[in-house]
Amino acid sequence: MTRPDNHPPIPKPRIGVLLINLGTPDAPEPNAVRRYLAEFLSDPRVIEIPRWAWKPILHGIILRTRPKKSAHAYSQVWSEEGSPLAAITARQAAKLQARLGDEVTVDWAMRYGNPGIEGAIARMIDAGVTRILTSPLYPQYSAATTASAMDATFAAIAAQRWQPALGTLPPYFDDPLYIGALKSDLERQIAELDFTPDRLLLSFHGMPQRTLELGDPYHCHCRKTARLLGEAIGLDVDVAFQSRFGRAKWLEPATDVTLAAYPQQGVKRIAIAAPGFSADCLETLEELGIRERENFLTAGGTHFARLDCLNDGDQGMAMLEGLIRRELAGWWPSS
Repeated sequence: MTRPDNHPPIPKPRIGVLLINLGTPDAPEPNAVRRYLAEFLSDPRVIEIPRWAWKPILHGIILRTRPKKSAHAYSQVWSEEGSPLAAITARQAAKLQARLGDEVTVDWAMRYGNPGIEGAIARMIDAGVTRILTSPLYPQYSAATTASAMDATFAAIAAQRWQPALGTLPPYFDDPLYIGALKSDLERQIAELDFTPDRLLLSFHGMPQRTLELGDPYHCHCRKTARLLGEAIGLDVDVAFQSRFGRAKWLEPATDVTLAAYPQQGVKRIAIAAPGFSADCLETLEELGIRERENFLTAGGTHFARLDCLNDGDQGMAMLEGLIRRELAGWWPSS
């Protein structure tokens, strides 16, 4: 049966892959940081205390004091491409598109800030995408990251009358592709150093201790990643958690405390990696690369190397392609 002449064009059905990362302000300026933090810290997945108790703290204290300090931190790592996290994620999407070819539409979005998830999904639907593999770039599952990204995805899909089918990239904290990529990439970087580290410290983003007690698997996922990577790479590996915020008890040991204590333990040459981050960002470049370097050297350390995340390097892209092709297998014969 042929379509009527006045029927709107129907795009050929396509498959889409949406890469999602956490987010970033639009500029390293207090007003931009304030907008970003207001969105980020208003997410009940991130701050799990009653709204009535949190809102006065957020708007009365945090958004009045923190943006200026955070803007200075962002200004130290901002590049000509803009935010490192956004620039790297954009390159990951472009390289994945090249690896998968024109049969698949690859896009990227940030959970907080720009470009947003809702806009990315709308672009995909306009392009004729009928099946979307949502891919949160968090190897270890956390309700504050993975679940929040999916919440935003579901909300964007809910606004559509003709909804695409939806798949989700599962956490890959113990996947051989991920462990293998980390092993190869970190071994390469360590071999290029002009010193031999006494210890390899794996620093994961911190979470409140309460999240573990409520059943969040994040801590266990981080520990398993570290164990598997340590076995694969054959080095003494320690685990710590960074980016503590507020007065609540957070996962331990803390990265800053661990680094400050190392020199008194005879550990004076350190390499530090952040395998929980798929792309370098404020937490790796400024917090680890600047502040924690100074912390360690001030405490008596002599050599400090911050190792890059997988980013859009060959190892990281091969891993990402492998993970995505595996998840697309039921939809896309070419995978």
